[in-house]
Amino acid sequence: MNKEELLKIKEKALEEHIPIIMDDTLETIKKYISNHKLNSILEIGTAVGYSAICFTQFLAENGQIDTIERETERVKEAKENIKKAEVEKFINIYEGDAVEILPNLNNKYDMIFIDAAKGKYPFFLKEALRMLNKNGIIFADNILYKGYVMSDYNKHKQRTAVRNLREYIKETTQSPNLETEILEVGDGLAITKLKNS
Repeated sequence: MNKEELLKIKEKALEEHIPIIMDDTLETIKKYISNHKLNSILEIGTAVGYSAICFTQFLAENGQIDTIERETERVKEAKENIKKAEVEKFINIYEGDAVEILPNLNNKYDMIFIDAAKGKYPFFLKEALRMLNKNGIIFADNILYKGYVMSDYNKHKQRTAVRNLREYIKETTQSPNLETEILEVGDGLAITKLKNS
């Protein structure tokens, strides 16, 4: 990985207010998977490719990252960034809406990172659980959404997103088959594993 290019990609994204993974969120993920080299990662929400590039450091030698992005301009920029960072052999981008793409994927993944449309998190969870390896781990970013999720926030504009993020938390924390931690890093990070794994 070309770390110099990675830094440039990060700076440009921040300048342009493109949401990218926060440093403390990345550090937290690193801690959780530091003992494992992952063979497969699925990312829902590529943006400009920054997080996928960062995740290549967690991969085993022939590991692979599949990432999904629906905005054509973002896909184009992500491809350029991945090339600049010299990690294109590890990353495969699916262009299109994750809601349509996910049901057609049948791979198994060691790690799944959810960072896309907030209103779709419960759907993403259902698909992620179907494709998670038994010792795998799901990270859902921005789960606390500016603090709205844990407050009595009820403004119309974000209501659906907030309701669905609450639904995601409820499903992952109350299911007898899952164990979930919610951490206040970044904009909230939910970490979910299958029980007895």
